[in-house]
Amino acid sequence: MKFDLKERTPQLIAIIGVLVLVIVVSLFYIVNKNKQIDTMQQQFTVDKQELEDEYEAISMQYEGFKFSVQNDSLLYKLENEQAKVQRLQEQLRITNADNKAEISRLKNELATLRRVLKSYVQQIDSLHRLNTELQEKNEQITQQYQQTSRTLNKVAQEREQLSEKVSLASKLDATGINIKAVNDRGREQKRLSRSNQFVLSFMITKNITAQPGERTIFARIMAPDGSVLTKNATNTFPYENGNIQYSIKRVVEYGGEEINVTMYWDIEEFLMAGTYKVDIFADGNHIGSTSFSMQE
Repeated sequence: MKFDLKERTPQLIAIIGVLVLVIVVSLFYIVNKNKQIDTMQQQFTVDKQELEDEYEAISMQYEGFKFSVQNDSLLYKLENEQAKVQRLQEQLRITNADNKAEISRLKNELATLRRVLKSYVQQIDSLHRLNTELQEKNEQITQQYQQTSRTLNKVAQEREQLSEKVSLASKLDATGINIKAVNDRGREQKRLSRSNQFVLSFMITKNITAQPGERTIFARIMAPDGSVLTKNATNTFPYENGNIQYSIKRVVEYGGEEINVTMYWDIEEFLMAGTYKVDIFADGNHIGSTSFSMQE
């Protein structure tokens, strides 16, 4: 049988056309499939990156709690939970993006981590509210304490002022103070050379607020040169914040009524002419003064 090329040409062309079409369709399918695979691979990578970002966000939240949580027990639990998150982060880092089973497992773990984190957030919020309430309560108590302290201080000041007023009201007062120099016959003298004694007399006025009882009266006679006449340098009495010398002292019985007091100083030393000053004290208070002049 003789092969006729001309007769077979149309058939060959048809076969070749079919083959070309099959090849084109196959190439299109392969290219499209590769594109789909690339797209899926890119999506797997994106999904993994998003999952890594979510794990990182949770880890950072736990890190932030360290600076705001003061409860040691709760802080220990938070640190353990953060360590768990970091272990899962490491597992995710070494997992291929197209490992669907592992990625799915890590997504489920993430959901669990979120629920645990939410419970801790609620605990921390509750502690913060409780701390805020305690702080407000402490501030209220502090304000009440300060107000009470101010009230007590005011009462103490008023009491002190009242005490000062009572002390002032009960203070003795010497009036009609007179001092003169006399000779051995009791006659008043103007010259020191003729004098043997100073006679000091005064009256303590009536004061019903003063407590009755014995009173020690001190008299200081100061010479023109500023020195105090005294028989002994140890003759002192307390006054204000120290002790000062006195010339004469006398104990009297005071019952709140007027009382006349006379005190004597024997002139046994050399005295200079000039102006002398006399000050009278009782109960730690200065109750009167006068001055007088003497010639040689």
